[in-house]
Amino acid sequence: MRRPRPSLERERALWAEGGEVVAGVDEAGRGPLAGPVVAAAVVFPAYCKVIRGLRDSKLLTPRVRLRLAGLVRQRALAVGVGAASVREIDRLNIRRATILAMRRALGRLAVRPEHVLVDGLPCPELGWTHDAIVDGDAHCHCIAAASVIAKTVRDRLMQRLAAHHPAYAWASNKGYGTAYHLAALAEHGMTAHHRRSFAPVVQLELAVRGGMWW
Repeated sequence: MRRPRPSLERERALWAEGGEVVAGVDEAGRGPLAGPVVAAAVVFPAYCKVIRGLRDSKLLTPRVRLRLAGLVRQRALAVGVGAASVREIDRLNIRRATILAMRRALGRLAVRPEHVLVDGLPCPELGWTHDAIVDGDAHCHCIAAASVIAKTVRDRLMQRLAAHHPAYAWASNKGYGTAYHLAALAEHGMTAHHRRSFAPVVQLELAVRGGMWW
């Protein structure tokens, strides 16, 4: 079954109501065992055209994502990026840390949005009036654009961290709990960039404390 292509239907409806500044917001990195969670907010000019090929970032190859990220930055009225650190994830939990990253992304836009469209479920803590759209990155153009920006920014961050911690293969797995990453955790232990509140990392820490790891 073919997935729907993101459209400007939501944005056009809001533009027609007189709201010219519509921001799409999405995140990357909720699920990994290591690294920050990153969010992006993207505002396109009112009545812009669709960027051909733009999709949910998870459906795109790295090369295509980078090309589309460049197009988004060229055509957007404003782009904001925010992140929440591993410490913030462990202190707040991943949901609240993700919302914090989204708030930071919105706060870094060069224009103030009149409407915000967010991927997923409603976020009362966001601090902005918004519409939440389940699978928004598959249906909504500005959310898909935000997903591409967030993903490419986070991938670059993980590649930089990988240069300092090559044993975990973060350049390829981006911190997700692949078999290789879990094996590296077992062999080398955790780093300061691992999320100690996530189950596989917690289990490792408990095993080490209990003297069960060798």
